[in-house]
Amino acid sequence: MQSLRITGTFLDEITHDIPSQNWGRAEWDREFALYKKIGLDTVIIIRAGYRNKCIVPSKTIPDLLPVYEDLAETFFDLADQHGLNLYFGTYDSGRHWVRRTWWKEVEVNKPFLEEVVERYGHHPSFKGWYLCHETGKNDMHIVELFNHIGRFCKSLKDLPVLISPYPQGAKQLGEAGFTLDESFDHWNRIFEETKGAFDICAFQDGQVHYQELPAFIEGIGELGKRHGVTIWSNLETFDRDMPIKFPPADWRYLRFKIEAASRVAEKIITFEFPHFVSPHSCYPAAQNLFRRYAEHFGIEGV
Repeated sequence: MQSLRITGTFLDEITHDIPSQNWGRAEWDREFALYKKIGLDTVIIIRAGYRNKCIVPSKTIPDLLPVYEDLAETFFDLADQHGLNLYFGTYDSGRHWVRRTWWKEVEVNKPFLEEVVERYGHHPSFKGWYLCHETGKNDMHIVELFNHIGRFCKSLKDLPVLISPYPQGAKQLGEAGFTLDESFDHWNRIFEETKGAFDICAFQDGQVHYQELPAFIEGIGELGKRHGVTIWSNLETFDRDMPIKFPPADWRYLRFKIEAASRVAEKIITFEFPHFVSPHSCYPAAQNLFRRYAEHFGIEGV
């Protein structure tokens, strides 16, 4: 079976736990042009805002740090120019929902999302929404958040809604990790109770041990069929096995994950190309990873 290529990437410019590359419009233009050449058709803003940081000069998010440039407009404009689809990520307060006050998380998102549609809704590249609240289990009122925020996004602009949760796996969470069956039980309930709130689920792939990953992907694929959810894969192109956060992945293990995902997923996206795979990355190891990826898939002239 021919492995799928990476055809989408998250864009993380809130830089919550990875460093800023300090790119301006010229660097992003170069990056988006590369995506068009190598078969990426989708970019996903992982979160438009987090706590007091935002890529939008928003008038609705309280207590923001200064927003010196409208990076969201830059992304939309370049996506228009290069023929890419853009999924817009919602706002994460980093506070309300983690304190189980889910309704306040909804209340702060609604005016912000209205503002987003007013600012950017005219862009032809605006092709979807991304719900940025990540979880590994049926906890922290994730069902209420998905239902209220996902449906509100659709009411403003009826486009596909994407989520990218993580497995509650032992590789990241140790004794708090779930068995695969426990994970499937939780996600069966979440999918059942959120029908119509989102359309696409792309699980992160770095929290379970490599030997468990194919079975996890197969199980999630079955849940997707049962509940009418399209299954993508969020290929983590950074390495969780190292004692530092976060170097680019080892190509050998990345290939394994690509091949496992290709048996089930309709599309492979990644967190995230600019830092961990791009030949323009600040990490020399990412530039080498891009060479191995290009060699494997026969990509030439880049």
